[in-house]
Amino acid sequence: MSIDRSQAPPYSIPEKIHLNHPEVRVLANGIPLYYIPFPNIDAVKIEIILTLKNTEKKPYKPLLPFFMLHMLLEGTNTMNSEKLDDFFDFHASEVDIISGYEKQGLSLLTTKKHLLEVLPVFRSLFTDATFPEKELNKRKSQKKLSISIKNEQTSARANQLIRGSLFVKDHPFGYQVTEKDVDAINQDDLSNYYHKEFLIAPQIFITGQLSNEEMDQIESSFNDFPLSTELPILLPTGEIHPSKHLENKAEALQSSIRIAKWMVPKSHPDYPALSVLNTLLGGYFGSRLIKNIREEKGYTYGINSFLGELNGNEYWMTVADVKGGYGEAVIQEVYKEIERLKTEPVPAGELEIIKNYLAGSLLSNFSSPFDQMNHFQQVHFQGLNFDYYTRHLEYITHFDGQDIMTIANKYFDQKEMLEVIVGAG
Repeated sequence: MSIDRSQAPPYSIPEKIHLNHPEVRVLANGIPLYYIPFPNIDAVKIEIILTLKNTEKKPYKPLLPFFMLHMLLEGTNTMNSEKLDDFFDFHASEVDIISGYEKQGLSLLTTKKHLLEVLPVFRSLFTDATFPEKELNKRKSQKKLSISIKNEQTSARANQLIRGSLFVKDHPFGYQVTEKDVDAINQDDLSNYYHKEFLIAPQIFITGQLSNEEMDQIESSFNDFPLSTELPILLPTGEIHPSKHLENKAEALQSSIRIAKWMVPKSHPDYPALSVLNTLLGGYFGSRLIKNIREEKGYTYGINSFLGELNGNEYWMTVADVKGGYGEAVIQEVYKEIERLKTEPVPAGELEIIKNYLAGSLLSNFSSPFDQMNHFQQVHFQGLNFDYYTRHLEYITHFDGQDIMTIANKYFDQKEMLEVIVGAG
């Protein structure tokens, strides 16, 4: 039988997504370990993710976690930074920093061949770091330069202002660090933080193909961690009032805009529809915002919207750097597109395109073993599991235009938005 290559094969969205739920172990000290085995891969990835200690008021030295984390590879009691670099390079291994507002940690990417040799040195980064003063001073200079540069960038300044708007005054997630905060850091601060407030509620995530003996060795490497007695704190965001922040920079060639609003977490029944609406509005290169503001009006090279997670909740944000002086015009065009979604049914052709895009994008997110673990973490930290993605795919398959109109009217009220414009007036 010959194949007619002039005709594309029929396309259909898969009904299910098949994922490997992690195996769960609990170490002797209570640390949970999540392991996704994948046969026939030689690489092993170990991620140790810890909860940042946060307080409801501005921390006395807000950059302590940042400097402590970035100094872990600068030396331990047995190896200086050069020896650490040479050791990991020789063993075909990489150690990366995991840094965020709520979580921090380290990841190790190595091979089965070198795992047991590398493991003790990787562990020592969590218990034996020394924070040498020469390297600290170098990093402090780099950080001050970075702060200075960002203060001149409209996009960085807009990010600072919108984050400050999303959180109540003095909330650590909204605080803007300064060069004075850099100067306040010293070696003793880092050591005290490291020994007393670093190892809070660690969780271990492992991807690879390991024997029982190798898993037992990993457990024995971390089941005597000197854990902090501090308890994780989920800070309230507080009541947020709509605001509009304009900051003129006459010398700027562009204006950076941000529009944001708190939404609902992934566990909420409305989240799948909210995610679809966001993609349609500004979440991919064929979105309505791209067609209107980039292609038709030429105000910007790129504009996008997205859903992000902080503090256990999701927020929605639109981001763009536009021609100087067009910030307000672009914001009004965003609201016009939202209003269209509220009042005009999405055409059938556009619905088909967005369904195919979303299904393909979701399935491609799990193309590698490490992708699977990454996406497990995204839902795990919100109290969910891989079933979330199965339900999301099912929603993508069956939603209709009325769902979009309903969710737009429910969550996208212009009077509730936070707005920022930084740049040329």
